[in-house]
Amino acid sequence: MIRKGESRDVAGRNPMLEGFSSYELRAELRRRRREGGIGPVGFVEAGKMDLEGNALARIRMGSEMSLSYYGKPLVCTYSGGKDSDVMLELFRRSGVPFEVHHSHTTADAPQTVRHVRRAFRELELAGIQCGVDYHVRPGGGRVTMWNLIPGKLMPPTRRVRYCCSVLKETGCEGRMIATGVRWEESSGRKDRESFEGITPKKKDAIHVSDEKMLLTDNGDRRRLFERCEMKAKTAVNPIIDWSDHEVWDFYRGECKCHNPLYAMGFTRVGCIGCPMAGKARWMEFREFPRYREMYIKAFDRMLEVRRRRGLVYRNEEYKAWRSGRDVFLWWMEDKNIPGQMCLEDFIGKEDVHGEEELQAHDG
Repeated sequence: MIRKGESRDVAGRNPMLEGFSSYELRAELRRRRREGGIGPVGFVEAGKMDLEGNALARIRMGSEMSLSYYGKPLVCTYSGGKDSDVMLELFRRSGVPFEVHHSHTTADAPQTVRHVRRAFRELELAGIQCGVDYHVRPGGGRVTMWNLIPGKLMPPTRRVRYCCSVLKETGCEGRMIATGVRWEESSGRKDRESFEGITPKKKDAIHVSDEKMLLTDNGDRRRLFERCEMKAKTAVNPIIDWSDHEVWDFYRGECKCHNPLYAMGFTRVGCIGCPMAGKARWMEFREFPRYREMYIKAFDRMLEVRRRRGLVYRNEEYKAWRSGRDVFLWWMEDKNIPGQMCLEDFIGKEDVHGEEELQAHDG
């Protein structure tokens, strides 16, 4: 849809939006929608700003695709954070049949684990199917953060987030899912779109915008539907264009149940110690010291496996690792000199949350 007074050229482009990169174009469209000038093509009437309406339209389109091609309801992925709760409320309002899926990472805070369980109880009482992926190995046992680190022989980092690919992104194969991915979350998501075909290699993923979904003669759209016909994993991202402010507004005003972590001062909910959290990890480990010790023990086992296999680090900085604690301080980007006294050496290591955390971890 185009604002009154604007026009498209013969190729279907909007001349007033020429000169913008893909990411800049989306930002410009969001700015114009806030000013009441333009709406996402094919979703809402021009001149109206209706984030909820756009999200519901994407959910309903995704539901139609899921039922038509997969013969099963659309799956709402759920982590227990604010974006997930916003998604869940939107699904309730959409009127479409759906299922809910959660990946148990074993590194979530106890409050998150309980929040997910409470949400699933309510959903199941309403007749909605819920599933939790505990990452059970074919031969028995579970994959956890604590055995994954020794198995990968290195700590998870911002660049190598194997924990996400193993513990969060492996479920729902052969299904169409809905995620809470948003452009504003990180620069790495600026190329994501409302509809996507998920592939083993991210560079091969298919990204289809709202506008392209309404075009019958479009290569990306055809490739996406081909993946649907093959029953390969695909996704719809209903709130992809929502800002942080818009998510918080909807979460506080429309979602009835909130993760207790937000009331404790946390601004993000995810795995304790996630490298993407940056310096906020120090707050996480202060609140949940048991997880700090679990990471250190996992790093100890990682070093032991490397020694048994005769693996040697080439980087001089890594060669200085003698214990899991050394790895932990490097991982946390701590600049303390090895051997320097730390505050905990004076105050002790009382673990007031330990028992509660272990129960959540075992859950």
